[in-house]
Amino acid sequence: MKGITAGFALCGSFCTIKKAVAQLKALKIEGVDIFPIMSPIVYTSDTRFGTAKDLIDEVEAVTNRKIITTVVEAEPIGPKKLLDLMIIAPCTGNTLSKLANGITDTSVTMAAKAHLRNGRPLLLAIATNDGLSACGTNIGKLMNTKNVYFVPFGQDDANGKPTSLIADFEKIPFAAKAALTGNQLQPILLKD
Repeated sequence: MKGITAGFALCGSFCTIKKAVAQLKALKIEGVDIFPIMSPIVYTSDTRFGTAKDLIDEVEAVTNRKIITTVVEAEPIGPKKLLDLMIIAPCTGNTLSKLANGITDTSVTMAAKAHLRNGRPLLLAIATNDGLSACGTNIGKLMNTKNVYFVPFGQDDANGKPTSLIADFEKIPFAAKAALTGNQLQPILLKD
């Protein structure tokens, strides 16, 4: 992965942010140059999982870059061809729906749109409570979208949250390598 430039976007599945940041760090150790991106809700929210300031400080220290937080800051990703790969982890149902339906109203969705215009891979690590309900059609739509790849995922609590889906965040580096070669890491659906 040395020499690869990647965007790494964090969206508001706050319970999975630490898993995502661990993989951001793993990619950095592998030599990936990372442009950090945060959705507005992640950039501004203090939650039971930590403060926005602590998260911002940690991500900026690891990447040695200022976080992209606005549509205006994200737009040049396309024309300047800044990224070889873009990763959205966690990718919430809200962001999945926006991507599937062409809505670009946040730094994350603009970064993805700008990146995809260059025909380069977008990797999604989903974390959504409605993956097997309202968001299911959007997942299906994105699976049929050129240059969009998924980190393998499955149900995280089939009995307690039967429609919830979550990616195996530890597979992000492997899925990233596959996406860079135009391949979907398999199997895409995880078994219990």
